[in-house]
Amino acid sequence: MKKVNIMMSGGSAPDIVFTYNQGLFNSFAQAGGLTDLTEAYEKNGADIKKFVADAQNMGQIDGKQFAIMKQRGVESPRHTAYIRQDWLDKLGMQMPKTKEELTAYLQAVKDKNPGGVENVIPWAMSGRNDTEKGYINYLGSYVNLAGDKDAYVYSEAYMAVAPGAVDGIKKLNELYNKGLINKDFATDTNEDLYKAQVTAGNVGFFLDDTESPWNYITVLNQSAGGRTFVPVQCFELADGSYRTPFEPRYGMFVMVPKSSEKKADACMKYLNWMADPAVAENIVFTAEHKRDESGVPIKLTSEELSSKGYPGTCDDLNIVNLAMDWTKNKDSIVSKWVKDQSVEWETPDWFSNFYDVRSEGKFRFPVYANISQAEADYGKNVENLMVGYVYKLISCTPDQFDSLQKTEYDNLVNAGLQKILDARAEYFDTIK
Repeated sequence: MKKVNIMMSGGSAPDIVFTYNQGLFNSFAQAGGLTDLTEAYEKNGADIKKFVADAQNMGQIDGKQFAIMKQRGVESPRHTAYIRQDWLDKLGMQMPKTKEELTAYLQAVKDKNPGGVENVIPWAMSGRNDTEKGYINYLGSYVNLAGDKDAYVYSEAYMAVAPGAVDGIKKLNELYNKGLINKDFATDTNEDLYKAQVTAGNVGFFLDDTESPWNYITVLNQSAGGRTFVPVQCFELADGSYRTPFEPRYGMFVMVPKSSEKKADACMKYLNWMADPAVAENIVFTAEHKRDESGVPIKLTSEELSSKGYPGTCDDLNIVNLAMDWTKNKDSIVSKWVKDQSVEWETPDWFSNFYDVRSEGKFRFPVYANISQAEADYGKNVENLMVGYVYKLISCTPDQFDSLQKTEYDNLVNAGLQKILDARAEYFDTIK
């Protein structure tokens, strides 16, 4: 990021630059450092419009296209909950479909210790202070988003302070004080203890990023000699449905510096060429690649790539479209997951079920290219403080909860929270 800033300010940037940082994109655009691509996009962006349209609104500011957005590939939720299937079986319990049924399972794990472990932990959390992954889907199920405006104002980063969220936090506090959530989670800021507890087989349930827990489950399954964790969706909304936040469709902001304005048409033609899924596949997997029986492209080995003169990885050369044909087909996606296992830790039916469970209640928060001055000034600090706000409320004693919640919420407001929420609401009203 620093290098791009230096090149942009010095007028020595390449014809095409890119970043995942929305704030950096906005900064460049507002400072006049980017080429307005609107006309070039209209003339030469037919395949971008055809294949990558879902992502392009994020590259627009005041109706002008200042960036072409890279589109993600396999659609994925932000977070997924996992539960011990073998413990459910030993307890004679069905897969929970509601928070009440989950609580009954957690209590049974504490009381009956179906794994026979020394330090049983019904629900394991970590204390990482840069992510809300360990709790956000749960407390979000207490929030009623009345429409797109609420969904935008309280998009995932601000879900913890949405109306109703405090009820979810209070319930987590109740679970914590019943001994159903590990007591020392908030001090485990680097997740080492959390990961060790899961891989040791002491944990009955957790909520985490969607696929990263596979690393822990791989170790556990090998030591347990069979199936342990499976995905579960049990965070029902008031009407009984589910809301599972998915990743936005956009990825990188691909930009043409103002210094390359005269090359805008040529740059757009190049980016448009890369938008075609067939071209995108050849870029990532090389023109010489083959597909397996499920239609999934087969990557060349490092040795094969080197012998043909390719760099160590071709993934980074694809800067426009990861949504290739196979990424939209369940069987192909499941087949790739199965074949990507470093060791065979689960079966195709597990991955097929994973695909289905994680997709229940698929939901995307509205996204726009706007970042208010309030969010630019206070956003990162407020987001970090909100994680601490939730952790403190989960782990306090019940009699402290109401007074602590008021104090900590006031601290968030003093840090700029209300200014951010007001600015988001005001912006939404200007575009609707």
